[in-house]
Amino acid sequence: MKLRSKIRQQGLSLSGLIFWLAIAGMVGVLGLKIAPTVSEYMAIKKAIVTAKAGSSTPSQIRSLFDRQAEVEYIESITGKDLDIAKEGDVLEVSFAYQRKIPLVGPASLVIDYEGTTSAAPPAKKPASK
Repeated sequence: MKLRSKIRQQGLSLSGLIFWLAIAGMVGVLGLKIAPTVSEYMAIKKAIVTAKAGSSTPSQIRSLFDRQAEVEYIESITGKDLDIAKEGDVLEVSFAYQRKIPLVGPASLVIDYEGTTSAAPPAKKPASK
């Protein structure tokens, strides 16, 4: 007489393993394609803050940004693409651009990036009753 264990086996089949590895691979490749664009966006934000701090006129801000762009390998925008507006006594620098990342065949991923040097407006407090 055979003794059978009442414990049911659990696990992942080979086809299930291949499926999940394919999904993980696709997510990994997508992450590797997006990472450089995020890195460039962070470099642009850093460059506009540096350009604003070291300049007092829009033309100086643009030229300083272009110098920073050469050092940081920024290729998506130039100093001409910066929007510089005077708010009170302070110059505020902002930018917006799109990056298109080709995926497979005609499919691509479009990411909208934007940033500014102005501080976020303070949160409004609810009116007291």
